[in-house]
Amino acid sequence: MITLKTEVVINAPIEVCFDLARNIDIHTQTVWRHTKERAVDGIQSGMINMGDTVTFEATHFLIRQRLTSRVIAFERPYGFVDQMISGAFKSMKHTHEFNEQDGKTCVIDTLQFEAPFGLIGIIVERLILRTYMRKFIVHRNEELKKIAERL
Repeated sequence: MITLKTEVVINAPIEVCFDLARNIDIHTQTVWRHTKERAVDGIQSGMINMGDTVTFEATHFLIRQRLTSRVIAFERPYGFVDQMISGAFKSMKHTHEFNEQDGKTCVIDTLQFEAPFGLIGIIVERLILRTYMRKFIVHRNEELKKIAERL
């Protein structure tokens, strides 16, 4: 299992950052364009809340795939956790934390994931997925920062 932790400081109030991070429409605007990611089931627009599910369809590594997550923890505006209930990974859990610091918000993402296929999956995690997923999260957070700081 891989655990990735990223942080970004956004010059915006905590409530703004929290709500942007859980907004499905904003999510699809802030991920890599080439993945053509879109919500296709569950909550497909607006904000996700405790217990909600969302299914995203996207192209990664030239393969169109779907991933369904459920929000399993939620405390506005300090954090929420979504966990994969079906998709390409053996497991995936994404913890979003928000801390206010002098009028700015520190957004901390902790992504834990495990690839399927035993030893082959472990090798792929370490050689490819660790870097790919970190870049994915960092890109999304930089785009989220741009939006939040324009508001």
